[in-house]
Amino acid sequence: MSNLSNEMIFLLSAAVSFLVTFYSIPPIVRVSQKKRIFDEPCQRKSHTRKIPIVGGVAIFFGFTVSAGSFISYQHVPSLQYILVACIIIFFIGLNDDMVSIAPMKKLLGQIAAALVVAIPGKVRLTSLHEFMGIGYIPPSISILLTIFVIIVIINSLNLIDGVDGLAASIGMLTTSFFGVWFFLSGNPQYSLLSAAIFGTLVAFFGYNVFGSKNKIFMGDSGSLLVGFLIAVQVIFFNEKNIGLTSAFAIKSAPAVSFVVLIIPLYDTIRVFIIRILRGRSPFQADKNHIHHLLLKLGYTHLQTTLLMLLTNICFIILVLCMQNTGLIQMMLITMTIATVISSILEHRVRKHNHPGEVLKR
Repeated sequence: MSNLSNEMIFLLSAAVSFLVTFYSIPPIVRVSQKKRIFDEPCQRKSHTRKIPIVGGVAIFFGFTVSAGSFISYQHVPSLQYILVACIIIFFIGLNDDMVSIAPMKKLLGQIAAALVVAIPGKVRLTSLHEFMGIGYIPPSISILLTIFVIIVIINSLNLIDGVDGLAASIGMLTTSFFGVWFFLSGNPQYSLLSAAIFGTLVAFFGYNVFGSKNKIFMGDSGSLLVGFLIAVQVIFFNEKNIGLTSAFAIKSAPAVSFVVLIIPLYDTIRVFIIRILRGRSPFQADKNHIHHLLLKLGYTHLQTTLLMLLTNICFIILVLCMQNTGLIQMMLITMTIATVISSILEHRVRKHNHPGEVLKR
């Protein structure tokens, strides 16, 4: 492949992950139906029929085949550790999809995967980009910060996987953003990582949103894996921006990273605060996510996904236009706008409900 251009390899990486995922989903659906591996409808879920829940198997196959085939271990020495961590995350999620494991076991699995990439893989955040005057951070703090960031991103994506296409579309958006930036900034091998993720999510999105006979959900095996891979891209994005002076240098990279993922991250912060204020565990599932509010207002799954995706795109455009704004100011402005939007949405839901009715589980 040395004679192929970077652009062609990028397209091939996405195409291979797409094709592997696309052709693996129908047999996975058949096996799921035969073995009765379904997501059962219940009060806090948005679907009304049994749907196979192991779409993460196809996502895992598509990504690993493409990444292993096209990414150079010489240029991305951490790839082997990323793939090992993917295996850990995938099997933790698959186990939960099939037999439902304790939250602590899931968390320990995520920590193990984060440790694999952070310590031997050396995929970690080493600078706060002068946030509060802090630049370089020592290795011990760097590892702890990296583990925290990975776990937060993994679980934030897992929490928004509540309507058709939402987690996949947010994954496609964030991955395409990072992939294009890696490519333009002179890091084509890192862009192949993004291409491999993007291709598999496009294939999955088609079945998840428009599938009838072969409709399938990501399950935890998919959402945890996609969240982990997005977290890895966030770390690479922040690290590659340290000291970068080219035309594609991103100022306040940590704030930009947050805003690129503002839908899952802000929604996670929001629902945790709501649960705590109501005297409940922040980890207790409910129907107070933003996508639930939109569904209560009568929007369909596809309309809800498109509205949230469009909102995320608008935030990305906004933050890119605010490059000369300081990191703290950028975070305050975007968080204020997000809070205003969610407050308006909550007010509309209250008006839409019966008088005196509050958002219930």
